[in-house]
Amino acid sequence: MISKKIESLTIENPLGMIFYRTGKTGLRLKIFHNEHSIALSDVLPTLENMGLRINGERPHEIIFRDGRVVWLSDFDMEYATSKEIDVATLKDSFQDAFANIWLKNVEDDGFNRLVLEAQLNWRETTILRAYTKYLRQIGFTFSQDYVETALLNNAEIAKDLVNLFILRFSPENHGDTSELVAKIERAFEGVTSLDEDRILRRLLEIILATIRTNYFQKANDGHFKSYISFKFDPSLISDLPLPRPVYEIFVYSTRVEGVHLRGGKVARGGIRWSDRREDFRTEVLGLMKAQQVKNSVIVPVGAKGGFYPKQLPAEADRDAIMTEVVYSYSTFIRGLLDITDNIKNHKIIPPQDVVRYDDDDFYLVVAADKGTATFSDIANSIAKEYHFWLDDAFASGGSAGYDHKKMGITARGAWESLKRHFRELEINPDETDFTVVGIGDMSGDVFGNGMLLSKHIRLVGAFDHRHIFVDPTPDAQASFNERKRLFSLPRSSWADYNPALISPGGGVFNRSAKSIKISPELKAALNIKKDQLVPNDLIRAMLTAPVDLLWNGGIGTFVKASFETHADAGDRTTDGIRVDGNELTARVVCEGGNLGFTQNARIEYSLKGGIIYTDFIDNSAGVDCSDHEVNIKILLNKLVMDGGMTLKQRNSLLEKMTNEVAELVLRDNYEQTQMLSLENSVATLTTDLFRRLMNELEKKDRLNRQLEFLPDEKNIA
Repeated sequence: MISKKIESLTIENPLGMIFYRTGKTGLRLKIFHNEHSIALSDVLPTLENMGLRINGERPHEIIFRDGRVVWLSDFDMEYATSKEIDVATLKDSFQDAFANIWLKNVEDDGFNRLVLEAQLNWRETTILRAYTKYLRQIGFTFSQDYVETALLNNAEIAKDLVNLFILRFSPENHGDTSELVAKIERAFEGVTSLDEDRILRRLLEIILATIRTNYFQKANDGHFKSYISFKFDPSLISDLPLPRPVYEIFVYSTRVEGVHLRGGKVARGGIRWSDRREDFRTEVLGLMKAQQVKNSVIVPVGAKGGFYPKQLPAEADRDAIMTEVVYSYSTFIRGLLDITDNIKNHKIIPPQDVVRYDDDDFYLVVAADKGTATFSDIANSIAKEYHFWLDDAFASGGSAGYDHKKMGITARGAWESLKRHFRELEINPDETDFTVVGIGDMSGDVFGNGMLLSKHIRLVGAFDHRHIFVDPTPDAQASFNERKRLFSLPRSSWADYNPALISPGGGVFNRSAKSIKISPELKAALNIKKDQLVPNDLIRAMLTAPVDLLWNGGIGTFVKASFETHADAGDRTTDGIRVDGNELTARVVCEGGNLGFTQNARIEYSLKGGIIYTDFIDNSAGVDCSDHEVNIKILLNKLVMDGGMTLKQRNSLLEKMTNEVAELVLRDNYEQTQMLSLENSVATLTTDLFRRLMNELEKKDRLNRQLEFLPDEKNIA
């Protein structure tokens, strides 16, 4: 047996094992590995996570006549609970699980104890692991360790939960699950711990709320896919953070996790690279909510997606990091398309090997967002690979779409809000100099394009995640030219700004600096009293500076209401610099970035006399432009398929329509701000109409006043 294991080792298959019993409770594991020995510190955690106690290890080097070397690690073990296990039955599952953990196809954690304890294979443990990861994203109280313990203490229930999943979704063997559900619920009565009972019931609930999965799909190589995607019916999930999406997809793998939320069947929105491992769903939910409102005059409802790459290389260069990000993004997109219906010859085609517990669902459109601005071609290439009916209308933008940064469409739409505000203040931004504090840098789309829309901008200061830029008394024309240079410079930062063009007392400072000396000029410009500030305090002073305009072109929630906590803002990354709405002294705020203010902060700032709309009004042009592109492509792609025009002709027509599309989009921005201005002028006279409208929407379950920070009947009166 040993010689056969050694002979089977190859470069592609460098690991071999023999797992067997020695006595009543003793276990033995022999691991064979090509060329080099296996470090004990690498193996011990894995074996312990599988429920084994290591009593001893003996390494052996085997050298063949041809110079080939094989290392044998011989482990004496016992099962941690001293329970007698059926090695003959579990041997293959154990060895398969260990090999996949070693190859990093499976996460190395306590769920792997279920291989021996509940007689699950490694893919079946992944089902429970993935569900637990999702539960953590929706705010489930208990830690992963606690969930693992609950399942181990109730191994039969854990196995039945997996069997329920398989019975619901196996393409060949799915059937009625009522008896199995009843059996599981009866078993709950024997669970003595209240916490464990809650955990197990929640897992049952989440399995029953699953309406599609790709778990049984295979890749082109014939192996099961390395990731799992679940589609949920959120109405069946209790205690889900509001607002509830209509559909939700969660994608899990060892390398990436992500979520996609949709407000209805026809919904669209961007996919972002999130840096929030523990709560990326919270981030995406807030953005979906904004998208829901933003899309209300474009498509019926909103959507948003986000993914978190879990294995970014440490201390690697940008190219290595982006390679992993692209892999993570591609996996996430595949996870979405795997369980989405297709259209072919006017017929709905369900995805292969997917059991569906919902109606036909074929409209899935994505777009660029934070960290994915150049990924549209990647998404569309995957859509083509899947022969998805939307083809390159699946992801707006890309090489055959409208480049939002090149068009500057989002910033130009936000500028329409600014012009409306300034017009009512009798300021013409094309003729009169005005002071600005900004959030972002010139390499960004919304900030960079926005700060080039007038030669009369006097940018007193700005900051991003790297630097703080301050220019107390800027020269409008000279600073405009320098910003234009930075905008054209690839991957520029404020550190690239020509220091000779910065007015006395200003400069560019690293946010990592211990402290920053405050010049007299800077004190005067930003209303600062102290001689020295730490970077975060300087940023807070900038946010509350007495300027004409606060232009948000960045990412984060920077302003909350005075009665809100930082936790209410839902963005831990900006807790250190966030200010209150009643502290702002800027005359006007323009929100090119999403979620820069909490809604209560906007209200508080407005009640103080500040002028502001909301993010979904100011930056809606990007979404509007994408929707024009998607709808035009759907129309033209039909002509291409029918031979009415070539793809080259279609692309040429799209390009010729760029300016016209921009005009249509900006007209929407102009008219929506005009409407808001007119409504504001008669708001006190139409309060009763708003009250009746809110009551009507509440009756139809289309509005939650508390969630939207709208006044109740008592406050209106």
